[in-house]
Amino acid sequence: MPHAYELHVDVAAQCLCCLATRSFRFSSPSDQVVCALCVNHLGTDKSERRDREHVRMWADLLADQQVNHQAEVERLDAALAAESATIAELREQSAGLSAVVAGEFAAGGVRELLENDVVRRADRGTELANRRNDRTMAVLWRLERLHHENDKKNGACACGKPVISCEEFRAIEPERRSIREWEAKNVALAADGQRHGLPAEHPAVAASAPRRRF
Repeated sequence: MPHAYELHVDVAAQCLCCLATRSFRFSSPSDQVVCALCVNHLGTDKSERRDREHVRMWADLLADQQVNHQAEVERLDAALAAESATIAELREQSAGLSAVVAGEFAAGGVRELLENDVVRRADRGTELANRRNDRTMAVLWRLERLHHENDKKNGACACGKPVISCEEFRAIEPERRSIREWEAKNVALAADGQRHGLPAEHPAVAASAPRRRF
C-alpha cells in the first residue's frame, strides 16, 4: 500500500509492524513503512519470532524511558528545591528586618534603618529570587502548553506524539500541578492589576490592564 510520507528526507513515522515511532528516509511511495528491526518479520511464518522481538524491544524502550524520566524529575526537583530554599531564606531575613523596623519605630530610627544597606540588599535579594523562580516556572508553563494530554484524542500529547512516547510530556508530568498552581496565582495578580510572572503570550496578560510584570 503506497504511503504519503515525504521522499528523500528523514521523517518520523510509526512502524507498521512494531508500532514504534522510528526515523525513515523513503525513496519511493511504495517503500515499506517497516523499521530495520522488523524487516525480518515480514511473512506469515515468522509471527513467533516477531512477537518475541517486539516484546524485548518495548521492554528495552520502557527501561530507557524510565531512566531518562527519573533523571529529569530529579533534576527539576533539585532546581525547584534550590529556588524554594533561597526564597524561604530571604523571606526569613526580610521578616526579621521588618520586625526590627517595627521595634525601632517608636525610637525614631526608622529612616536610618530603612536606608541601611543590609535591608536594601535583603529586599533586592528577595525580588531577584522571585524573578528567577518566575522565569523558571514560565519556561515550564510554555513546555506544558506544548506537551499535555489532548482532550480530543485520548492517549495523545498535544504535540501529536502518543503520550507514552513523548519524553517532554513525561518530564513535565510530576510538576504539572505546581505549574498550574503558579499560573492560577499569577493570573489572579494580573487580574488585580498587580505585578506578576506570567509570560507576555499568556492570555491573562492581554486581558489585564494595565499590564504590569516583574
